[in-house]
Amino acid sequence: MCRTIITNGTIVNDGEHFIGSIIVKGEFIESVIKGKLPENIVCNTDRIIDASGKWILPGVIDDQVHFREPGLTHKAEIATESVAAVAGGITSFMEMPNTVPQTTTLEALEWKYSRAAEVSPANYSFYIGATNDNFEVLKQVDFSQVCGVKIFMGSSTGNMLVDSEKTLRRIFAEIPALIAVHCEQESIIQANKKYYTERFGEDLPIFFHPLIRSAEACYTSSAKAVELATRYDTRLHVLHLSTAREMSLFDNHKPLSEKHITGEVCVHHLWFDDNDYAQFGNRIKWNPAIKTCADRRALLDALRCGKLDVVATDHAPHLWSEKQGSCLKAASGGPLIQHSLQTMLELSLKGEFTIEQVVEKMCHAPATLYRIDRRGYLRSGHYADIVVVDPCKPYTVTTENILSKCKWSPFEGHTFPISIDRTFVNGNEVFSEGKVCNRTRGKRLTFHDNPTQNKNV
Repeated sequence: MCRTIITNGTIVNDGEHFIGSIIVKGEFIESVIKGKLPENIVCNTDRIIDASGKWILPGVIDDQVHFREPGLTHKAEIATESVAAVAGGITSFMEMPNTVPQTTTLEALEWKYSRAAEVSPANYSFYIGATNDNFEVLKQVDFSQVCGVKIFMGSSTGNMLVDSEKTLRRIFAEIPALIAVHCEQESIIQANKKYYTERFGEDLPIFFHPLIRSAEACYTSSAKAVELATRYDTRLHVLHLSTAREMSLFDNHKPLSEKHITGEVCVHHLWFDDNDYAQFGNRIKWNPAIKTCADRRALLDALRCGKLDVVATDHAPHLWSEKQGSCLKAASGGPLIQHSLQTMLELSLKGEFTIEQVVEKMCHAPATLYRIDRRGYLRSGHYADIVVVDPCKPYTVTTENILSKCKWSPFEGHTFPISIDRTFVNGNEVFSEGKVCNRTRGKRLTFHDNPTQNKNV
């Protein structure tokens, strides 16, 4: 069994950093060593990688991506987007159900798992989507093998709106799984759309997008989800939170392992605000919309203090041609997975938070929140999902080095101060020197300690 040592780097893990070494044997981390590497260990090693001057981090776990397969493969594929993932230091992903067909049946779900096993260099899991009429299907899912249930409590790409009160109550009360929700109140969105189009016509520029998909629409829907989860003691995870007001719905008084209601923020809501629409236009059109500078500051504050638990991407590629037109016509979403870790590390270098906090929110917290088996940490016995970062090598995003199939990015032309040096998945080096270097495949994520039932059935 192959034995590799990554040595002399700054290991960032479990809230601390130190110079040390990671010993990898096969798929797993054999040991983490602080300080100088003992000579007897060096003598019994197949490969030694000198990481002097570099940072050694756990592999990032992205809990919200859209890889567009099946049915939308003109935009992206599991193969292409998972390659972009490992190039960005993401070693595990959880993918959303709004594909064609929608992932709302056991057959559609297992098709995705089979496809990922064939083509993905990263580890993978897939949500099963809720609809107004597939409750009986949800009851059949083995949630030790599936990351959770996705509910759109507001319309979004894919038209999977769940608006039946009876269905929502039954899912929150009876499905023994993490419930991940997209929260925007559809009635408020439609009222806003009617108001602005009646006054200014259908050809609305991009800065109307956060006015139509407003802070009120987000808060109203998130508050409803939190109320349902509180009533039924549901494991609720609210995705891509985007407003200051929503932060009042979350607390930081319990450790993450004891929370039943948690929140995610995405890198674009931490990096951009509505002042950036003038420069970037539809490149930064997402649902929920990027909102004000005050909202962005509130999200950063909530991440630092522990009200927000996880940082993800909502990676959602579209062709550049699909991003054209007015704010009512241009597609919402964009590619982010290749550059999300670099974005967060740059924010840390700007003083927004520590590197340890970046690792906590992108690596440790997703593993803890989803109860993922032996991932997200650099610990003996854990899978060897490892990222080596070069903090002294700037990296400029260009069309040529974008690996997502759509071949554009909101970060085109931006120079990050750090580069992803190499990425390991299950002990296999899958990315190095700017290239995917190993065609090994990732593994299906598994989950433990799932509750057998919610309390108020």
